[in-house]
Amino acid sequence: MNAGAAVQVRGAHRTFGSGRSAVHALRGVDLDVAPGELVALVGRSGSGKTTLLNLVGGLDRPDEGSVLVDDVDVTALTEDGQAELRRERVAFVFQTFGLIPVLTAAENVGVPLRMREAPVAERERRVEMLLELVGLGEHALQRPDELSGGQQQRVAIARALAGSPRLLVADEPTGQLDSETGLSVMALIRGVVEAEGMTALVATHDPVMIALADRAVHLVDGRLVEAPARA
Repeated sequence: MNAGAAVQVRGAHRTFGSGRSAVHALRGVDLDVAPGELVALVGRSGSGKTTLLNLVGGLDRPDEGSVLVDDVDVTALTEDGQAELRRERVAFVFQTFGLIPVLTAAENVGVPLRMREAPVAERERRVEMLLELVGLGEHALQRPDELSGGQQQRVAIARALAGSPRLLVADEPTGQLDSETGLSVMALIRGVVEAEGMTALVATHDPVMIALADRAVHLVDGRLVEAPARA
């Protein structure tokens, strides 16, 4: 194991179903992600990207192998332990924004802080700072249906950052956005990783996001092949 890694995956296998209908999503994946690194996870649909992200984020368990996040063995955690991991260490951003329709942008961003019972003044300062960070300070009181798709994704990113996570896991975060909006969101992810001092693992097909990453790793039929993200 690499003791300095923020994420360490060793020999991860994950199969869904059995017999002839079995789908081998991951076949012995090894992966290290260094602290503060932005890694693009690239592969065709069905290559195992989402499965790997789910294992790293504690949403699923491998059939074989181990997954460590900040030296915490995710595979050994109870369900409560995995929930705590997601609450305290890992944040998620998905294609679907997952915002609560009846809440304002600020209230959506503040949800993780409410769950942690953060003091009101601290919560309000953090929410204001994050909305400014993602360029939505003037939209704090608007609800999701009053925002564009790109703005909603920015709110989702701000919400993911609310609890000061050590690791950001993003699954095709620009999949529902047009190319121009997607570019701005991808640049934002690059910027917030640096501003917040986080590690990030981002599944993407987008060559611009790949170019913005520190490096790219490719999944092919459940097996990982590493390649440089930049020339």
